[in-house]
Amino acid sequence: MQTIGIDIGGTSIKGIVIDQQGQIAQEVKLPTEASLGKDHILEHVKSVIEQLLNNYPEIQAIGIGTAGRVDVLTGHIVYATDNLPGWHGFHVKDWAEAQFNRRTVVDNDANTALLGEHWLGAGRGYSNLTMITLGTGVGGANMVRSELYRGAHWNGGEYGHVIFVPHGRPCNCGFQGCIEQYISGTALVRSAREASQTSYESGHEVLADYVKGVPVIVEVVEEFIRNIAIVLHNIHIGMNPDAILIGGGIVEAKAVWWQKLEMVLASMGSTVTVLPALLGNQAGSIGAARYAMLGSGVQV
Repeated sequence: MQTIGIDIGGTSIKGIVIDQQGQIAQEVKLPTEASLGKDHILEHVKSVIEQLLNNYPEIQAIGIGTAGRVDVLTGHIVYATDNLPGWHGFHVKDWAEAQFNRRTVVDNDANTALLGEHWLGAGRGYSNLTMITLGTGVGGANMVRSELYRGAHWNGGEYGHVIFVPHGRPCNCGFQGCIEQYISGTALVRSAREASQTSYESGHEVLADYVKGVPVIVEVVEEFIRNIAIVLHNIHIGMNPDAILIGGGIVEAKAVWWQKLEMVLASMGSTVTVLPALLGNQAGSIGAARYAMLGSGVQV
């Protein structure tokens, strides 16, 4: 049995065909170009799915992971920020089933990333997991006894919008001081720009100067790492999972900062097990496909 998995992010739309043994038969990727609006995003989603179905027309199930809070029973977006314009309230499941005449399941992209890591990645062998993704924003997901725990109102694991600094930096969710404003890739770049008056464009540029030992950037990055450690400690105290997985773009550069994170956690006396995610930017699409394989039954 093969299924299609789609991951709709703020930067790109990724699609795969994968079988029950975890073998990927095809992969397609297009830019999201979210600033051009919902209809443009949907055209790119449609193009990705059509390319996959052209080669594998026998596929009967599609899984979609998307940014935003998702009611997985109905497949509509309960809440979304302007990272995906027009997404709030959109019925993704109804749209996809009307377009492709295949059973479709939809979930939050952090949930699908955790499902993918639990199936084929760093979460294999663990029953109780939490995952945070550090990229443009901060995503999160929880798994209890090998089942995703989404919460009563579909926002379980929304760690990015937990208040980290009361009355702190404004967030696009409308609150101030959210975790997302302190440990996302976007936050790292912004802090580096403010501290150095340098026009950094990416976290990789910031980390390159960290490796070079640029003093002001060393201070910025080490504060960033301390903030990650505090967030991990808080999650560990609240959920006490077997392990916490860290995914997202920042983890691609883990060779630069991971050892420092372990040192900070040790200095705090933390016993939390923290693991880097293994599936990279395929985690969300793999997990979405896995969700489609498992069927539409939902445990919240």
